[in-house]
Amino acid sequence: MSVSKFKKLATIATAAVSVSVLLTACQGKKSSSSTGTKTTKHSIALITDNNAIDDHSFNEAAWNGFKAFGKKHGLKQGKGGYQYFESSSAADFTPNANEAASSGFETIFGVGYQLTSAIKSAAKKNPKKNFVIIDDVISGQKNVASVTFESNQASYLAGIAAAYTTKTNHVGYIGGAKSATLELFEAGFKQGVEAGAKALGKKIKIDDQYIGNFTSTDKAKSIAQSMYASGADIIYHAAGNAGNGVFTEAKDINKSRKASKKVWVIGVDVDQSSLGSYTSKDGKKSNFVLTSVLKGLDVAVERIAEKAYQGKFPGGKHFVYTLEGNGVSVTKGNIDSKTWSKVQAARKQILNDKVKVAESVSDLK
Repeated sequence: MSVSKFKKLATIATAAVSVSVLLTACQGKKSSSSTGTKTTKHSIALITDNNAIDDHSFNEAAWNGFKAFGKKHGLKQGKGGYQYFESSSAADFTPNANEAASSGFETIFGVGYQLTSAIKSAAKKNPKKNFVIIDDVISGQKNVASVTFESNQASYLAGIAAAYTTKTNHVGYIGGAKSATLELFEAGFKQGVEAGAKALGKKIKIDDQYIGNFTSTDKAKSIAQSMYASGADIIYHAAGNAGNGVFTEAKDINKSRKASKKVWVIGVDVDQSSLGSYTSKDGKKSNFVLTSVLKGLDVAVERIAEKAYQGKFPGGKHFVYTLEGNGVSVTKGNIDSKTWSKVQAARKQILNDKVKVAESVSDLK
């Protein structure tokens, strides 16, 4: 397996555009491929996990990259351009990937490690098509490119922000389905919190719990309710669409409090600050999203799509996105200036190899 690291990534600002799509029920909810019939040099398809394309997280971030690619090349959404195939469950992954291939899409992206086996299978069945797996590595298949993110690095920065912001010295982490990929988020966050606590000369309690999936918003809300009730004033979620339940609980709590007594949420994958706006009990307009841990999915997707468009699809290669070039990053959000300076200092330490961020919780012991 060849490994390439993007050392410099262009910062791409993609506008969030509202898109109305007609879905069909065949083999999972798929967008109709009969719309936008313009034939082009290259067409791309996105296979979602079992969350919607507008999940305010992983799928939406990747789709932003698709829209940017389409705009750049004058492509339309639909057959011959760019399109997504929305999966209702894991049973839809493989059929959707094969359907995208048979519909003429030339480069097909699987969003999330849960689609690994489906992409492997579809790539073998369709050797003349290009496939991309996001958040996992598929080796030994020349028509598959792999993309992973060192999310532990950005999560470490979120941990630093949490340590310097918490008033109760008690924070929480809520993950989706436990996996090596999700442990990157948990391990980095915990290490960052602990480093911040050490620098401040205090102890900070860290609660952690996994939902078991990326769809159960009610369970996420319940877990968040328990954590906040036990004294946590900041929760970092890495739970995809299920994480919306964390925002719902935080908003419910904050609407009943003065703005100065708010609890916080740390978002993931995309800037989730829009989910944190509310009016406090004392009538103040406020926002409870401290920061968001970003993955450059839009950048990764657009770069690989561009290579494929040029006839240079990087099959067999593994691209790793890091803090270098903002392949992963955190937003300024509502972090105060003093804390932001600590976050930036920690970022420099990681880039200068003065801090090695753990990849799993076991590495912290």
